[in-house]
Amino acid sequence: MSEQLNVPEQLVFGLDIGTRSIVGTVGYLEDETFHALAQCVREHTSRAMIDGQIHDIIKVGKTITEVKLDLEEQIGRELTEVCIAAAGRVLRTVTTSVEVDYGEETVIDSEKIYSLDLLGMEKAQQELQRENKSDIRFYCVGYSVVRYYLNGNFIANLEGHKAVRVSEELIATFLPDEVVDGLYSSVALAGLEVANLTLEPIAAINVAIPERFRMLNIGLVDVGAGTSDICLTKDGSITAYGMIPMAGDELTEIVSQQYLVDFDMAEKIKTSVRTCIEEQRLNPDEPLEKIVYEDIIGISHELEPKEVCELLDSTLEEITKNVADKIIELNGGKSVSAVFVVGGGGKFPGFTDKLAQKLGLIPERVALRGEEVLGKVQFYQKSIRKDSLLVTPIGICLNYYDKKNNFIFVNFNGERIKLYNNNHLSVVEAAMQAGFPNDGLFPRRGKELNFTVNGRSRMARGALGEAAVVTVNGQPADINTPINSNDRIEIKPSTAGNAAMLNIEDLAEFSDHIEVNVNGAVVVCPKFVQVNGSLVSGFYGIEEGDNIVVLNYYTLQQLLEFMDVILPLGTLVRINNKEGNAEDKIYDNFTVDWSLEENLYKAGLEQQTEPEYQQEMEEPQMGIDKQEAEESSSAKGQNIKNPNNGSAVPQLQEYTVLVNGTAVQLHGKKDYIFVDIFDFIDFDLNTPRNGSVITKLNGNKASFIEKLHPNDQLDIYWEE
Repeated sequence: MSEQLNVPEQLVFGLDIGTRSIVGTVGYLEDETFHALAQCVREHTSRAMIDGQIHDIIKVGKTITEVKLDLEEQIGRELTEVCIAAAGRVLRTVTTSVEVDYGEETVIDSEKIYSLDLLGMEKAQQELQRENKSDIRFYCVGYSVVRYYLNGNFIANLEGHKAVRVSEELIATFLPDEVVDGLYSSVALAGLEVANLTLEPIAAINVAIPERFRMLNIGLVDVGAGTSDICLTKDGSITAYGMIPMAGDELTEIVSQQYLVDFDMAEKIKTSVRTCIEEQRLNPDEPLEKIVYEDIIGISHELEPKEVCELLDSTLEEITKNVADKIIELNGGKSVSAVFVVGGGGKFPGFTDKLAQKLGLIPERVALRGEEVLGKVQFYQKSIRKDSLLVTPIGICLNYYDKKNNFIFVNFNGERIKLYNNNHLSVVEAAMQAGFPNDGLFPRRGKELNFTVNGRSRMARGALGEAAVVTVNGQPADINTPINSNDRIEIKPSTAGNAAMLNIEDLAEFSDHIEVNVNGAVVVCPKFVQVNGSLVSGFYGIEEGDNIVVLNYYTLQQLLEFMDVILPLGTLVRINNKEGNAEDKIYDNFTVDWSLEENLYKAGLEQQTEPEYQQEMEEPQMGIDKQEAEESSSAKGQNIKNPNNGSAVPQLQEYTVLVNGTAVQLHGKKDYIFVDIFDFIDFDLNTPRNGSVITKLNGNKASFIEKLHPNDQLDIYWEE
C-alpha cells in the first residue's frame, strides 16, 4: 500500500481501547486532511474491561496484538509506537493559573507559549499532590488552556504579540496510577511503546467541536460501553471535564437478565434493535424486522424491537439524567446551548431525545456527530462507514501532532517510575515522583539545643551532615542534573550531623567578668552561673530546656571565699564606703575595704575546698538507616493440556516446545508466534493478580508477537 500511495515514512498508529472493543487506526496528517490508511476493530472475547478500566491485562494485550498484526498486514509495515487515550474513570481535574514576567517587552513565540503551558501543568500537578490525602498516585493525561492574558488583558492567541507579562488559566486532568499503568502494560505485551497519551474526551472534542465553534457554550458527551465522558466549551476554550460510570453496558446487562442470554448475545440484541430502527427511519413504509435469538437453555425466541426499547426505557432515563446533571454541575448550575454526542452508546434510539429533555433543549440541539465532522478525514477502506464511532479513534491520532501529553520511564534506586515529560526534567523531579524524602536530598543538621539565658530564648544549631550522593548512569551528578528516558538514577540519602553541644563557658555572657576594687587593688572575678536554680561551673554541658541565669554580682561572703580571705569576727568591712554584711551584693566596679590594723588573717588558717562539679556528657551517636530491598520472583508451573479433542485438524506444521519445563506439541498452523501458546496450555487469566505476567523466550523477555521455533523454551508466570 505504501508504494502505491506514496505515503510518508512516519505514520501515526492510534488505538482506542474501549470497554467493548478495540479500534486501531493508522494514517498521517497532510494539509489539514488526515489520511486513514487502515483500520481494524476487534471486540473483547470476554469482559476484560469494565467501566473503562482494564481488569485482565493479558486478554486486552492479546486483542491489541491481533489488531496490530492485522494493521501491519494492511499497510505492509511494522508498527512499534502507538497513541492511546484513557477514559475519564476516577478523573481528577485541577484549575490553576500561572504568570511569566519577562522584565521587558518581548515577542511571544510558540516556544514561549509552550513553556507557559508547561509551567501551568507543573503547578497543577503540585497542587494536586498537596490536596491528595491518599496513597494513590495520579498522572496527568491531558490539559486545556482556558484563556491567555497579555499584560493582564484577555487575548485569544499570544503568538506574535509583544508583552512584558503573560499569563494563562489552565485545566489539567489526572487519572490514578492503576488506570494509566494498565494501559501501558497492555500495549507493552503487544510489543508497542506509547508515543502519546491523552484523555478520550480531549481526543473526541478535537474532531467533534472545531475551534470556531468553541466560542459557544457547548457540551460534548462521548458515550462508550462503560463510561460517558463529558467536556464543555465556552468563550473559545474547553472549560470543564467530567465523567459518569454509566453507558451502553448498563443497557446490555438489562437485556441479558430479562431474556436469559449471555453478555455477548445481549449486546447483539441491543445492536440489532438499533439497526432495525435506523433502517425503518430510512424506509418508513417497511415494517420492523423481528429479532431472533437463542437463550442459554437453547430455546429460540423472537422479539419486537419496540419491546426491547420499552424494557430499556427506564435505564435510558437514568443514564441521560445523570449525564444532564453532570453537564449542569460542570457548567455552573445551568444548561448548555447544545450537546454533541459521539460513541456507540449514544446511538441507541431515544438517547439524544431524552438527554435534550433533561437539559431543557429542543431535540435538534442534542445531536450525534459523525460523518459531518469527519469531512477532513479520508478513509482508504471502502467498507468504512463514517459515524460517531470513529470520532474518538481519529481524534487520538490527531492528538499525536500536538505532542501535549507524554511520559518517560526512568530507573530510580532500582524502581521503574513514570514521569510527565515537560522537556526539562531533572533528578529532583524523579525523586519527588518516587516519593524520595525531601530531607534525604539535602545535608541535614543534627538536633538543635534550646535553652534560656537570663530569661531570653536561645538556640544552638546542630552540625551539618553530608550531602546526598547522586549518580546518573553511573556518573557523578546532582539534583539539578537533566535526565532522559531510561536513565538510571541512584541517590544515597544525605546524613544528619551531630546534635548541638554547648558548655556554659561557651556562652558570651560567661566570658565577661566582674572587677572589684579591694583595698586599693583590682580583683577580677568570673561570673557565677545558675542552671535551674543550682550553681554550676563553666564546664557544665547545657541540656535541652535548661534555664540559665548568669549572675552579675557577688555577695560579700562569695567575694571573700573567692579571695581565700577569712576575717576575724567583728571586722568592719565597707562596701562603697558604707558598712556591709555577708549577704550584700557587690557589682562591677564596686569598692570593698577593711583596716589591716584590725588583726586580719590570711587564707590558710582554715582550708576551704571549692565544690567540685561533675558532669556526664553523652555524645550522640549517629545511626544511618540502611534499607535493603530484596526482590524475589517465583514461577508457578502451569498445567499443560493437549488441545486436540480428537477431531481432524490440518497439520500444516507440527513441532514441540517446552513451556515451564513441560513439552507442548504445536500443530494446525503454518507458523506460530508467542501468543498462540495460550491455545495449547491452561493458564489462569481470569483471576486478577497484583503482579504482572512474565513472558520469556529462551531466557529473554518476550512480547506476544515473537516467532516460535522447534524446541524453544517458554516461561510464563505471574510476577509475585
